[in-house]
Amino acid sequence: MSVEPLFTTNGELVKGPLLLIPQTFGDDRGFFYESWNQRRFHADLIAAGTPTAEVDALQFRQDNHSRSNRGVLRGLHFQLPPEPQGKLVRCSVGAIFDVAVDLRLGSPSFGQWVAAELDAQNHHQLWVPVGFAHGFLTLSDVAEVQYKASGFWNRSCERSLRWDDPTIAIEWPLERASVETPSLAEKDAVAPLLDVLKAGGEVF
Repeated sequence: MSVEPLFTTNGELVKGPLLLIPQTFGDDRGFFYESWNQRRFHADLIAAGTPTAEVDALQFRQDNHSRSNRGVLRGLHFQLPPEPQGKLVRCSVGAIFDVAVDLRLGSPSFGQWVAAELDAQNHHQLWVPVGFAHGFLTLSDVAEVQYKASGFWNRSCERSLRWDDPTIAIEWPLERASVETPSLAEKDAVAPLLDVLKAGGEVF
């Protein structure tokens, strides 16, 4: 497993999110790879600058699995305390454009986004730590996404951020999904802008 930091489109490092690239062993029978190893994952987080005490306290509490059609955009989602969630995301079928947005007040990258393409061929995974909103756009006819969450789902803590907030200006590759407007859940279509969340104290 190798680990890479993520940068904005302007080349600025956003501390926290990481791209995990597993070592894959393949032959004419198929392939094998280790999708998660607690010891290695914790070591990678510490090497990337995450405080040791924070890493030691990290436990995955829930696994989720979604199936989405081409052009579906899920997000941008996050949970506030007392049940915040970090997410380790992978795509086992198809391909997605996966995004994390920094919602940490005081962070030099507050309101900025990073992204990675995750698909069934590259086996890459995106670590989205607590303090970030997460969402993805389905690029293939069908995509199945699995992620480990460090907190239980909690309706009262769950929040959404507008996918097309102009102050964030995510460069969603809609043309690759063959859509002009993505397919959204009702709650995501009416999600608030970042300025509204910030004014209401609903950021980190």
